[in-house]
Amino acid sequence: MEIQKGTETVIQDRTIYEDANIFAPNLHEMGLMSKRDFDNYYQFFQTLKTLVQPPDLLIYLNASVPTLVGQIQKRGREYEENIRLDYLKKLNEYYNKWIGSYKEGKLLIIDVDKNKFGEKDEDFGEIIQKVDAELYGLF
Repeated sequence: MEIQKGTETVIQDRTIYEDANIFAPNLHEMGLMSKRDFDNYYQFFQTLKTLVQPPDLLIYLNASVPTLVGQIQKRGREYEENIRLDYLKKLNEYYNKWIGSYKEGKLLIIDVDKNKFGEKDEDFGEIIQKVDAELYGLF
């Protein structure tokens, strides 16, 4: 809501949609969140969604599980060291399912198995062109 009030361009790492459509359903499926808690949480999310404007452009970084594992290893964050492969696969499935039905606004999908924007300037430039095209109709 703070972002909506401002006049600056903001790039946000996560959206409100991910927790409700990916992480909470996964926890529920794993038996770590009861049906009652999940249903209450999702109803609360539906209310929040009416108060928050969707992003002007959602950029989804699509990656295979091996690419995700490689990125986790490259980051070297201690708290990510023990992520189970089956958990990562399940999250990836939820992300792909969610993004396949995303209808809140403009969407740009980047295949990070192929686009190495962190390592190659030309790949990063390609993303910038795509973002400009989506937001401003350029190129």
